[in-house]
Amino acid sequence: MNKASPYTSIQSQQNQAVEQFAFLVKRIAHHLLLRLPPSVQLDDLIQSGMIGLLDAARNFDGSKGASFETYAGIRIRGSMIDEMRRGDWVPRSVHKNGRDIASAIDRIEKQTGTDAKDTDVAVELGISLTDYHSMLMDVNSGHILAVEDLTANNEDAYSAYEGKSSSPCSDFSDQRFQQALANCIKTLPERESLVLSLYYDEELNLREIGEVLSVSESRVSQIHSQAMHRVKARMHAWLDD
Repeated sequence: MNKASPYTSIQSQQNQAVEQFAFLVKRIAHHLLLRLPPSVQLDDLIQSGMIGLLDAARNFDGSKGASFETYAGIRIRGSMIDEMRRGDWVPRSVHKNGRDIASAIDRIEKQTGTDAKDTDVAVELGISLTDYHSMLMDVNSGHILAVEDLTANNEDAYSAYEGKSSSPCSDFSDQRFQQALANCIKTLPERESLVLSLYYDEELNLREIGEVLSVSESRVSQIHSQAMHRVKARMHAWLDD
């Protein structure tokens, strides 16, 4: 009887992992789709996510201590976001509006020493409150906004897993940044902090968060966008470095 070659055995294990965790690709794709423009198709996210899953199956090393599902989730999400970034479908005006919002919040809070309100930012930008809310919606739908995206690309998470080089100095800097980021989020207005927690920690979608807060889905999107830009404004020294 012919024995299966090591290559065949490895390929079989990879195929089994892909079949077992294909659900993870769909779950992450649906979660990301909620923060992307209508032009982004679910099938495109799933396709790039499957590439990430295949990559995870080829590179997973159980001796590192992490579970395959955890590692695959990092690879899948990273593959999807990398594909979206390569597409560069965000108009320059959206990038500019995002920078303008963060700068306005920064100026207001430095001048007043208090949280910048919607009305304050609108006045600072010289636009109506309605136009400011529309700007928040455009910026929020035009970016893949996540707390972890403030500092690094998705390579960092699985580079650490795979044991790629990092200096003690950079590790210390990362730890200091993460602590500063956590402290910054704690200083957000209560509603903004709650939206971030429900969205990233509890993984509720915008509609579900709206039900919790008794506001519309569009209002949740505005709150989320303003919270992220407030974090960027308050962390600008770190982000500039």
